[in-house]
Amino acid sequence: MVQGWQFWAFLSAVFAALTAIFGKVGVAGVNSDLATLIRTIVILVVLAGIVAATGQWQAPSTISAKTWVFLGLSGLATGASWLCYYRALKLGDAARVAPIDKLSIVMVAIFAVLFLGEKLSLAAWAGVALIGVGAIVVSVF
Repeated sequence: MVQGWQFWAFLSAVFAALTAIFGKVGVAGVNSDLATLIRTIVILVVLAGIVAATGQWQAPSTISAKTWVFLGLSGLATGASWLCYYRALKLGDAARVAPIDKLSIVMVAIFAVLFLGEKLSLAAWAGVALIGVGAIVVSVF
């Protein structure tokens, strides 16, 4: 079970939910950009500890240029997402902000088809549409 992607995806959802709740409480007393910086420092320290403790360090010179570019772009997108997310949490209810943030699921499906050549079944597209409609309904009503 721990080897399957479903297990890790579910844990990701649990931690993403906790991120919204903890973030909403934490951002109440501080500027949202500073809150994002604090969050990033915590993540950096924890991940450095995990990499060191598990012996997963890899010499930077062994990583391809393509990997560096795309991980760099991913990092920039993550940073932008976090800045926007914390600003939204500062201004709105967590129960309304998080569903709109989860429209990323719809966007991932579209981008994966357009840019990665992935294929989704009709049933999967129906699920993606339901997620999109559900996110909008939860955030608006």
